[in-house]
Amino acid sequence: MINKSCLQNLRVSENHRFLVQEDGKPFFYLGDTAWELFHRLNRVEAERYFNNRAQKGFNVVQAAILGELDGLHDLQVCQHAPLKNDDPTQPNELYFEHVDWMVNKANELGIYIGMLPTWGDKWNIQNGIGPEIFTPENARKYGSWLGRRYRYSAVIWILGGDRPVETEAHRAIISEMAAGLREGDGGLHLITFHPPNGDQSGSTNFFPDEPWLDFHMRQNGHAGNFFVYDRTHADYNRTPVKPVIDGEPLYEDHPINFRAGENGFSVAADVRRALYWNVFRGAFGHTYGHHSVWQMAAPHLKPLRSYLMPWHEALDQPGASQMQHGRRLMESRPFLTRIPDDSIIVQHKIPAAIPGAGERRFVATCDIDGTYAMAYFPISRECRVRMNCIKGSKVTAWWFNPRTGTPSRIGEFSNTGEQEFCPPDKGELLDWVLVLDDATQQYPPPGRSIQ
Repeated sequence: MINKSCLQNLRVSENHRFLVQEDGKPFFYLGDTAWELFHRLNRVEAERYFNNRAQKGFNVVQAAILGELDGLHDLQVCQHAPLKNDDPTQPNELYFEHVDWMVNKANELGIYIGMLPTWGDKWNIQNGIGPEIFTPENARKYGSWLGRRYRYSAVIWILGGDRPVETEAHRAIISEMAAGLREGDGGLHLITFHPPNGDQSGSTNFFPDEPWLDFHMRQNGHAGNFFVYDRTHADYNRTPVKPVIDGEPLYEDHPINFRAGENGFSVAADVRRALYWNVFRGAFGHTYGHHSVWQMAAPHLKPLRSYLMPWHEALDQPGASQMQHGRRLMESRPFLTRIPDDSIIVQHKIPAAIPGAGERRFVATCDIDGTYAMAYFPISRECRVRMNCIKGSKVTAWWFNPRTGTPSRIGEFSNTGEQEFCPPDKGELLDWVLVLDDATQQYPPPGRSIQ
């Protein structure tokens, strides 16, 4: 049974940069990737998962109804195939009752489901993973059926599923599925497209101006270098203007660039950098992922790739807990007027030092009214900033610790010229956020409620 969600529907803000709730309240999208959730967890496990993510401040969970890891035929957990005869026009009611329960549970805990109708291998087979079961005709029927079923649930539709649009047939499948969803839910829910990694890593590469696509999604992928994440800023600058988010950055405990032997596995610092690089360069929110959690890795289930720990242990890896600090930081200042602005940072005579490059790139953001600014220091080194990014005559400065969410007041400064700031801990591999406020605004400490 589908319960009507008490969560508000989401829409695009008037300036086309952010998401807001029906009442206009800003919505910082903090997502977790749980692609294989529906067919690899039972209800007890799913409740444990959702409770954990709600406690950590996640408000979106991205999951595929027809999963990548043999989602059509693997019956070890759910015991019910999602479709009869692999036919999208014949959904299996018993499987979807299982999905219904999970959607209801997530919504009860304040979590929207970023729902993929299917993983991309069901419409574009690659590396022998499939089968392809979609046509434009059955994609529309399937989309319409899903739209009706989850019309009053708190969901965000995510089409695609890590595959490129390579043919007109592919394009027609995605477009018809979007049309079906709109028919079924009456346009109540937002729609985006989850693209593949690599050179075509944004929905802008395939659907730059389709009216059904409400916001752009990127897959900046599993590298740790800034130049990959700066593609978010490139999409931010595209026209027509649409909100943009990274729906799949480097996961925690993931082989960096898929080469564990050469690069090792990512750590919490890597996923923190991805968050602040994306958000400060224009994203309206962020998606986190863990290499064990996305595939719900467990000893009794076949993994797609090697993993370091089972999913239930990975839930409490440090990076997962630290994502909420980024959300609370952004929610503690005016939200809908924020823009990316690296000009706040005074460039060193050697630019590779400041603002930096690779894993050491400093980035900045501010609001268009000049009431606050923030600069992300990926390493604990001194940096000069332009104080005139703030319009008031006095500037209150803070350090915000992205690892703990703790603010500390630096002091008050006259708004003249440039000012050098050095983080409180000299550890080179420790990151910090510098927050500058117009003192007359009397904003709360960074990370505390703006209310």
